[in-house]
Amino acid sequence: MKTNYIAGSCFLIISAASCSTKEELKERPNILFAISDDQSFPHAGAYGTNWVVTPAFDRVANEGLLFYNAYTPNAKCSPSRSILLTGRNSWQLEEAANHVPFFPAKFKTFAESLKENGYLAGYTGKGWAPGDPGMIDGKPRELIGPVFNEHRAEPPARFISNVDYAANFEAFLKAKGDDQPFFFWYGGHEPHRAYEFQAGVNIGGKQLSDVDEVFEFWPDNDTVRHDLLDYAFEIEHFDNHLDRMLNSLEEKGMLENTIIIVTSDNGMPFPRIKGQAFKLSNHMPLAIMWPKGIKYPGRVINDLVSFADFAPTFLEVAGINVNESEMQPMEGKSLLPLFSDRAGTSGRDFLLIGKERHDLGRPDDKGYPIRGIVTDEYLYLVNYHPERWPAGNPETGYMNCDGSPTKTWILNDRRAKGESWYWDMNFGKRPSEELYDINIDPDCLVNLADNPSYGQIKNELLEKMTLELKAQGDPRIFGNGDIFEEYEYAQPAQRDFYNRFMAGEDLRAGWINQTDIEKEIID
Repeated sequence: MKTNYIAGSCFLIISAASCSTKEELKERPNILFAISDDQSFPHAGAYGTNWVVTPAFDRVANEGLLFYNAYTPNAKCSPSRSILLTGRNSWQLEEAANHVPFFPAKFKTFAESLKENGYLAGYTGKGWAPGDPGMIDGKPRELIGPVFNEHRAEPPARFISNVDYAANFEAFLKAKGDDQPFFFWYGGHEPHRAYEFQAGVNIGGKQLSDVDEVFEFWPDNDTVRHDLLDYAFEIEHFDNHLDRMLNSLEEKGMLENTIIIVTSDNGMPFPRIKGQAFKLSNHMPLAIMWPKGIKYPGRVINDLVSFADFAPTFLEVAGINVNESEMQPMEGKSLLPLFSDRAGTSGRDFLLIGKERHDLGRPDDKGYPIRGIVTDEYLYLVNYHPERWPAGNPETGYMNCDGSPTKTWILNDRRAKGESWYWDMNFGKRPSEELYDINIDPDCLVNLADNPSYGQIKNELLEKMTLELKAQGDPRIFGNGDIFEEYEYAQPAQRDFYNRFMAGEDLRAGWINQTDIEKEIID
C-alpha cells in the first residue's frame, strides 16, 4: 500500500532525473545529519562558550560554515523534527504541530524521498519522536529509515544513553553499497534529561567557576551551576561520538563528499527555555561542513535560517526532481547559495515561530498557542490564551518544563517566600503581546509591547506576521485554532492527563515530585 502523500510543486526546480546511473549516484554527496536533543545556542566551543567543550562541532564550523541565526519554528522535539523532515512550518502540518502526535500520512519526508532515489537511509539513537509515525503495509512507517541501535556501550554517567552511536554508524556504513550515497541521521539522546547530579564536576572534571554567566532569570548559585555543568557534560558525550564519526569518514576517504550538519532540535531542558517561544527556546546551534561543495570555508553566516530549509537543501544536493517526488509544497529555502557564494544570502529578513500543544498538564489537554516573528532586531509574540499557564498548570507540576534541580530551586523559593521573581519569570502567566529587542535583551526580560515608543514597530511586525501566516494557511490565524486541540495524543498514557491526575491516578510522578537528590540540594 502506497502512502497517501500530498503531491505538489515547490519553488525548487531540479533538472536531474530521479532515476540515476551508478556513476551519477557515486557523485551525489553523502549526508550525515547530527542532531542533539535539547541544546541551546550558543552552547558550543565555536560560539565562545568555554564551559562546553565541543571539538567535533568546532571542526565542522572551522572547516565549513558556522551559523549565528538558525531557528527552529517550534521549540519541542516532535514538532521541530516534523518541520525539518517535511520543509513545512508546524502550523502547516496538522496533527504534527503538536508534541507526541500521530504523523499525518499525507506528508512525505525528505528521507523517504532520498531512499526512493537511490540513497541508503538510516538512523541511530533518537529519530522522529515522540509520537506515532503510522503504518505502511502493516509495519511502522520509517520516516527517516531503519534504525541502527544494536551496538551498546557503558555510558560515562547515569541517565546517558548506552547506545553506541558511532559504532552503529560503522554498522550502517558496512551495509552500504560501494557506489551508493547515504543519508544517516545521528540523533543523540543527550543532553535531554535526566542528568546524574554533579557528573560535570565529579566525572567531567569541571569546576563551578567554569560557568562564566548564568541567565538572569535563574538564580546564580551552586545548584544551578551544577545543573549547567551536567548539561554541558552530556553535550560533550554527543560531540565525542560525532568526533568518532568524522574520523571514520576521513579514514575511509568519504569525508570529502559528505555533507555534515550539526544542530539541535530545541532549546535546553531548563525553565523558561525548552517548549516556550523566547529567543533561547528557538535559537539553535548550527554548523555545516562539505569539503567538496562549500567554497570559502571558515565563514560565519549571519543570515536567518529555518529548520524548514533542510529538506529542500537535501533534495537539491541529491539532484531530486521535486515535482516528480510527490513531496508536498515547502516553505523552506535551499541553503545552497550560502554554500557556493561568499556573498550568498538566505534572502530573508524575518522568520516565523510558534507553538500549539506541547506537554500535558492543562484541563482538556489544551495547549498554549503562540505565534511570533523574529528579525535581526526584534522578537514579537502573540499569546492567544494568556489566561492559561504557559508551562502547564501549577497543580500538576508545570508539566511543560522538565524536572530539574533548577526547576525545584525556583519552586521552593516561591514556597518559602510566598512570592518569587524567579518563579514569575519562569512559570507565571504572560500578557497577550510581547516584544523584545533581542540585540540588547537576548534573554527577553524587558517586554516593550506596551511601550508607546515601540508602537509602530510592534504594529509593523504584527501586520507582517499576519500576512505571512495567512499566506501559509495557518488555521490559528483564520480563527480555527481549536483544531489543534482536537487532535489526540499518540500515547494513551498522556491523554486526558489533567483530569486523571486530579482524580488521583499516579502519572509520571518523576516529572512532578522532587527527586531525592533535588530534596538534598534544597535542604
